[in-house]
Amino acid sequence: MKLPRTLQEAIVYFSDPQRAFDYGVKLRWPHGKVICPRCASDSNYFIKTRWLWLCRGCDKQFTVKVGTIFEDSPLGMDKWMTAFWMIVNSRSGVSSCEIGRCLGITQKSAWFMLHRIRTAMQAGTFVKMGGPGSEVEVDETFIGGKARNMHKSKKIVKGYRHRGTINKPVVMGMLERGGNISTRIIHERDDKTLQGHVRNSVDTGTLVYTDEWRSYMGLSDEYIHQVINHAERYVDGRVHTNGLENFWSLLKRGLGGNYVSVEPFHLYRYLDEQMFRYNHRKEGDRKVTDSERFALAMSQVSGKHLTYSQLTGKDESPRHETTGAGETQDPF
Repeated sequence: MKLPRTLQEAIVYFSDPQRAFDYGVKLRWPHGKVICPRCASDSNYFIKTRWLWLCRGCDKQFTVKVGTIFEDSPLGMDKWMTAFWMIVNSRSGVSSCEIGRCLGITQKSAWFMLHRIRTAMQAGTFVKMGGPGSEVEVDETFIGGKARNMHKSKKIVKGYRHRGTINKPVVMGMLERGGNISTRIIHERDDKTLQGHVRNSVDTGTLVYTDEWRSYMGLSDEYIHQVINHAERYVDGRVHTNGLENFWSLLKRGLGGNYVSVEPFHLYRYLDEQMFRYNHRKEGDRKVTDSERFALAMSQVSGKHLTYSQLTGKDESPRHETTGAGETQDPF
């Protein structure tokens, strides 16, 4: 049977346990040599009746799930593959309630499953963007409820109207035109913070487009900095930040429409999810197919095990505050 191209074909394809197993083995060990995830030994034998290997190096058993986001999960690979396909290829994401209803599992299990999938969607090692002749848009946005839905006490502090931005997380984004987007959660919008992130992420000599926010003033020494004043217009030739505005729109549509309420310490996971879909929508002038995007996400599941205690903050593992800074992992 050919590899699936649509959600319907994916459900049919991965409903066969043998096909789902073979697909996982091929992605994790593409060279055909099964390696123990514990001791890295290639000396092992396969136990067909239990679908696992016994390593001769460490004398321990392992399955295709060990050392991946699927480890210790009682759910079958047919459910995992369907959920993976849905979240990777859905424009604005899929809620845990919908995943739970579609797969016949609890909402709590679906929520945990989706966060594990988002871990696999995290970007690899960060590479500076831009360079002479390249164009990069820089902007930031507030994440949270709309001001018109807030109580008066949250919109006005000591007589000053803040338009509902008090205590909202701030996300900064940088988009290379014709390339990828990078986002990070920041705590301040001052010149030291914003300009510091630009200098760490964008090569000197790049055309940098920002809005009129005063904290961006000072980039002209290292960049060709051009400003669009949104009080006057939103586009002035090639000077605009509409690419980033489009990304913010997609992000907030997913957060407000599908996920409804997102805790600030989980926000970076949702940014990783939206960035993955945005950065892999095209390759040059060619659109990336759903099947290709699914295979790419599946190739990143190894070495990213996430426990429920880590997810809920019940252990002392550090939480990430930025995105796009993970290390490249071995393929699944």
